Amino acid sequence: MFSSLVALSLKISPLYINIALGYLASKKFGVMREMIAPLIVYIIAPVVVFGATVQVKLDKSIVLIPLIIFIISAGLCFLMLFVAKNIWHDKTKNLVAFSSGTGNTGYFGIPLAFILLSPDAANIYVLALVMSFLYEYTIGFYTISRGSYTFSQSMKKIVKLPVVYAAFAGLTCNMLGVDLGSNFANYTDSFKGVYSTLGIMMIGMGLIGIKEVGIDVKFIGVTFFAKFIMWPMAALLVTFADKNFFHILNEDAYSVIFVYSIVPMAANTAIMATLFKVKPEQASFAILLSMFFAFFTIPIMAALFL
Repeated sequence: MFSSLVALSLKISPLYINIALGYLASKKFGVMREMIAPLIVYIIAPVVVFGATVQVKLDKSIVLIPLIIFIISAGLCFLMLFVAKNIWHDKTKNLVAFSSGTGNTGYFGIPLAFILLSPDAANIYVLALVMSFLYEYTIGFYTISRGSYTFSQSMKKIVKLPVVYAAFAGLTCNMLGVDLGSNFANYTDSFKGVYSTLGIMMIGMGLIGIKEVGIDVKFIGVTFFAKFIMWPMAALLVTFADKNFFHILNEDAYSVIFVYSIVPMAANTAIMATLFKVKPEQASFAILLSMFFAFFTIPIMAALFL
């Protein structure tokens, strides 16, 4: 397990470099995170999602796994929104709810999956990533927007989200067997690196001003509870229920769902916090802290349950 942890550290070390570069970009060169967030949400993410949904290999035998992950995401989002309403009376509760339904399943989770899982299970994990996108840009986006807008305004914003149409178009092309060619695939794949780099740099940008606003221990505590307690509990509950009652999934499926549950907080939380002006400094600090915290929890959780 120690060697696996070292391997993981080497694979994701560029993430920490990009966090530092993001901080430097804002601190020294005045790069505004408020300009980067809309660029990611409205331009880069739709291209990434379309490319992913067009190229992913749809398999009826494993389609249930992404669906289960989506249900867990939505369930934890609404549950933690209910909990957060009793703690905060501003739009912080909406940020907590959004964060609770997702995790760093891409930038952090992909290298983790290829370390901890079999090759087949790791490929299933990548397929399920599509559902993380769908959660964040549908239910998650709606939930966090409700902190600033009415129901009708929030729904209008979702309707205007290009990523929703990109996902629908990509899945439609996929099911119809449309071949867009290798050149187009290379084009969309190039956006993945941009999406990953800017998404992680947003964490560093969000750290600007953390000294002035201070560290919100309550915010960190609640988001950590959702990410490091509720998510693993939900994954283990699904495994228990299927093993004892439904008998639909297999061991690879259990492992995939569990790995989804032990990654740190989502980098996209910082993007949404910036887009909706909800404590971007606190979100960025909590994400960074969760990435360090996960180095200690992941080996323990993997040794116990994988």
